[in-house]
Amino acid sequence: MAIKPILFNTEMVRAIMDGRKSCTRRMVKPQPNEKHTYPLGFVTDSTEKKEVGCFGFGINEYSSSIQYTKPQYQPGDILYVRETWGHPISLNSDKQYVFRADKIAESGFKNDSHIWHPSIHMPKEAARIWLKVTDVRVERLQDVTDDDAEAEGCFDYTSTALGFPDIWDSTIKKSDLDRYGWDTNPWVWVIEFERCEKPQGV
Repeated sequence: MAIKPILFNTEMVRAIMDGRKSCTRRMVKPQPNEKHTYPLGFVTDSTEKKEVGCFGFGINEYSSSIQYTKPQYQPGDILYVRETWGHPISLNSDKQYVFRADKIAESGFKNDSHIWHPSIHMPKEAARIWLKVTDVRVERLQDVTDDDAEAEGCFDYTSTALGFPDIWDSTIKKSDLDRYGWDTNPWVWVIEFERCEKPQGV
């Protein structure tokens, strides 16, 4: 088991807190090259002389030429969510941190009146949401179903309000859309998780 950070935007943090999100898709990097497009599964022991937890892609299921890649997260890992955060405005506050995902982060002010810091800069000690990875698999991005989209925190697959394709593309840099955008149908890690308590001693 490893303890690692994971970033979510404000809407996805709210979905986790509401119990609407139990899954996230993250890019497989590096993407398999054009010849290696057959998923062969995870390395589960050392007989292949590859690190356990790597995933192999081959030309076909019998390929001797295999490209390996490893997900950032493994089943059993504990993740602390990095989210948009700030310090209390009130000098009398007993809180050390406040969070953008809260509709009213602290009594007396609203989100649009506060100075917020990007999630990537959130210190570990500020983490309030902890997740345990329950499963990791690999699939094409466009394999997502309505049920998958719902588990991602979307209302459904095609909803104009929270449609998964649009949400996915909103997380990709504009310069990378031609490589990793929805229309390119890249390989992704499907990471399932459940809420858990903060580990003791962390």
